[in-house]
Amino acid sequence: MSGTGRFDGFWGALDAVPVADDAEALYDVESEEGRLRRSNLSRYLSLVGEGADTLLVAEAPGWRGMTNTGVPFTSMRELGREYLVPPAPTAPWEASSRVVQAALESWQGALPLAWAIFPHHPFAAPDRLTNRTPRPAEVRDGAPVALALLDALGGAAAVRVVAVGRKAQGALALAGIDAVAVRHPAQGGARQFTEQLLALDH
Repeated sequence: MSGTGRFDGFWGALDAVPVADDAEALYDVESEEGRLRRSNLSRYLSLVGEGADTLLVAEAPGWRGMTNTGVPFTSMRELGREYLVPPAPTAPWEASSRVVQAALESWQGALPLAWAIFPHHPFAAPDRLTNRTPRPAEVRDGAPVALALLDALGGAAAVRVVAVGRKAQGALALAGIDAVAVRHPAQGGARQFTEQLLALDH
């Protein structure tokens, strides 16, 4: 289900990331929801990963978007027909996903591939329908996944890394990855995010 070939290292690194009690592993093959998200992520990698020369990196999955679909910056509202539909999503849409996908509709080059530096969903226990900032240790644990994804796309020399927000940029720096930052689309940043992202188009 996770595919073979260029993304093998990515899947191996993803499956090795520890899961704290207040984090949710999104791609666990032991659960039906995890297998659905894994299938969707595999589909996304095959659709977008082939030609991507830009890696768009967020901080962590949010409970309204990626946690439902398994696809970065994609909530139920943006989930295309090529993906499996989760039977019991926790939310119909996510503001950040909507802004990112709307901006990418105007992207002229090969679509950027999106990811989160910490691949599990961190929540404020005991409520899974919340988001929290990943701890520095969690960022370090997730870093090999981002590095494996970067390698699968051709390496740092071939791929530009763009952080969505300063927190993501700082998390990438902890992982030893240099990234240009664009404004996070949340909390009134939608217009600035869109302008800064599209300014990077080529």
